[in-house]
Order: sequence, then structure tokens, then C-alpha cells
Amino acid sequence: MTRTVNLPDGTALPLIGFGTWQLRPTTAYDAVRAALEIGYRHIDTATLYRNEADVGRAVKDSDVDREQVFVTTKLQPRDARHARRTLESSLRLLDTDYVDLWLIHWATGPDDLVPTWEELLSAKDAGLARNVGVSNYSPEQIDLVTEATGRRPAVNQISWSPARHDPGLLEEHRRRDVVVEGYSGLNNTDLRDPVLTEIAQRHGASPAQVILRWHLEHDIVILPRSSRREHIAANFDLDGFTLTADDIAAIDAFAKG
Repeated sequence: MTRTVNLPDGTALPLIGFGTWQLRPTTAYDAVRAALEIGYRHIDTATLYRNEADVGRAVKDSDVDREQVFVTTKLQPRDARHARRTLESSLRLLDTDYVDLWLIHWATGPDDLVPTWEELLSAKDAGLARNVGVSNYSPEQIDLVTEATGRRPAVNQISWSPARHDPGLLEEHRRRDVVVEGYSGLNNTDLRDPVLTEIAQRHGASPAQVILRWHLEHDIVILPRSSRREHIAANFDLDGFTLTADDIAAIDAFAKG
């Protein structure tokens, strides 16, 4: 069964997503098809990635009903002043009437923070995006747009890894009821670290699986990416072991090193 976390409006967001950054057209199509066959039900793309059409085609060509796939795309700040038109273009490329989550990819300049958030909220109200959120925002920026509009982002997608583990920052998001999605967790970790390899060996898992499982233990949404089917499958296969409290503490301590 796919593990999920509920967004503020009750939408179930799968904790294990498939990232598509740097996956070019044919590779993106094949990888997303493989991910859906393996069991992923959460696909993450962005206008910046230039693969929305391939992602959309993979979802459409799969045996999985569109309603069962949580699709995220993102708006570049440079497109913020014509956000609706950009989203409509994304929807055409994805060949869908809506996205499940639309994010602003990183913060605009201060003068555009609130107007951009209002554009995302307008798209949600129009049914073009079922949920809206932000990426690479600070808690202070989240507060600014929330206080200005009375509506908070559902998600903040930020870089996260053991070396960047910050319990205080996690708590800041939870206090605001904003779900944290972590990206680049594997890229920013030395998978040959002896602490990781020892934990992995003890659990009969790979170091990459240990890192991904560690994210899940902290209820952080993960977005691993690969073009190789065996890695796509391994990144989804995280239920065969459970990290102990000591394991989690040892990985948390990477941030202090």
C-alpha cells in the first residue's frame, strides 16, 4: 500500500514520489512508465525540466487511471507575471485538465511574493490545480504570503539530506501545517559513509534505501530520481526494513559533523 500524508484540504499525497529533474524526453517517458509500473503514484516535474509532455504521455499511456496519479509541476519565478498562461501551457503539455500540486519553484523578488501566491490561489480556485504550494521558501516567506492572503501553502519543497537535517526547521513547518518535501537527499549524501554502510548491511538494504527510509521516518516526502529501472524499483522498496531509534539518531548526527 502506498504511504501517504494528508494535505490541509484532505488530499492524500504519496510520501514516495518520483522525481524527473534532468531526465530528457525519451528517458523521462521510459522512467515514468517504469515508475508507475513499479507502484509509484506521485510524479514530480516542472516547467524548468522541459519534460512535461513526456511525463504526461507516460501517465496517459500507463495502465494507471489519471485520478490515481498525483502530478506536481512548478512555475519558474520569471514566469510569475503570466502565471495562469504558463500553467495552461503546462496542462496542455501534460495532457491533463488539472495538476494535483502546483508550486512556485523558488521565491520571487519581495514585491512579487504576494501577487505570485495570489496567482497560484486563483488557479486553485479555478480548478486548474487541486493544491498549491511553494519551493525553496523560508518559514518567514511562508508567513508573509499566508498573512497577506489568509491561505497558507500546502507544501514547501526544499533540499533535504542527513547533512542538512534541521529539527527546528521541520518543527517550524509542522507548526504551520505545511508538508515538507525533500529533494536531492541522495545527491547530497556520501553513500559510502561507514555509518550508512554499517546500517545498510545490518538491515540487508542499500545505503540509498537507508537514506530514503530515514526521510520517511521523519515524515518527509521523498522524490528520488533515476533512469535505471532497478534503481527506480529499489528506491520504492522501503518497507522491508525499519530503522531503529539509534539508526535514526546516528543519521541525524550527520548534520552536526
